[in-house]
Amino acid sequence: MTDKFDKTPPGPPAGPVSVSKAANTAPENIKAIPVRHVGRWISGVVVIGLLVALGYAFSQGNIQWQAVGDKLFDKNVVSGAGRTLLISVLAMVLGVILGVILAVMRLSKNPVTSWVAWLYIWFFRGTPVYVQLLLWFNLALIFPVLNIPFIYKDEMTDVMTPFMCALLGLALNEAAYMAEICRAGIQSVDEGQTEASHALGMTQAKTMRRVVLPQALRVIIPPTGNEFINMLKTSSLVYAVTYNELLRSTSQIGSTSYAVMEMLFVASIWYIVMTSVFSVGQYYLERRFARGSLRSLPLTPWQRVKVNLASFSNRPSGGVSA
Repeated sequence: MTDKFDKTPPGPPAGPVSVSKAANTAPENIKAIPVRHVGRWISGVVVIGLLVALGYAFSQGNIQWQAVGDKLFDKNVVSGAGRTLLISVLAMVLGVILGVILAVMRLSKNPVTSWVAWLYIWFFRGTPVYVQLLLWFNLALIFPVLNIPFIYKDEMTDVMTPFMCALLGLALNEAAYMAEICRAGIQSVDEGQTEASHALGMTQAKTMRRVVLPQALRVIIPPTGNEFINMLKTSSLVYAVTYNELLRSTSQIGSTSYAVMEMLFVASIWYIVMTSVFSVGQYYLERRFARGSLRSLPLTPWQRVKVNLASFSNRPSGGVSA
């Protein structure tokens, strides 16, 4: 004999249902207490103290600050800065063109062109720029006459002017570094792009020009901008070949006015201004070429400032609410 069970669900309790107060009260706001970073404050005070001490030391030094302000926009200084900019731009343009050619030669399946490109890069990266400039400047000692049969003939001293020595010395050295940068950019493009182009009937040269190089620019542009900024500073070495650029112009004024350190400060200010301007241009150029690889572009410095100001103004005063 089996027991019978009642399968009907039980009804509500007979007595009244009591509701607790905790169920009706809203949760309190969570007050977030920030962690105190004492080390940050100490390091910040130490750094500010060092900067103040450095500024005080320069203020007490035997420096004619009025001469810095008077000669900052001197016509010889401004023209020297213009020649620095000119030689840097021309050397960079020639270096980029020759660097692309050398990179293609280096990646060629032809062993002769690949070996010649490697030898060029090996030599110009292995010798200092200063030595290369002096080699061009003293080339007349071993080749008194430049003789190209049926084309050109002239004294080497007339050919190798200070401008030509500076241009060749900077451009040919830069080409060796740009060749490696371009080679890295070309190799960053997937090989499937080249195979697909060949399947469509495109030649090797057209594939390189229309498919590979445009995609490689995203990798080539950032270090190229950095190389140009470095070129602006490296151009000061053409002082050795008597090219009248910024450093030579300021040094000549300093030697005649006995304000040697002051004119070096003037040259430093001009170099900082030029590199800062082109650094901003490099940033926006990199940002433009990054559009195809990033889903969302990073904020510009001005956009970051506006976001931080907006978040600071909208920050609640009574803690963080849950």
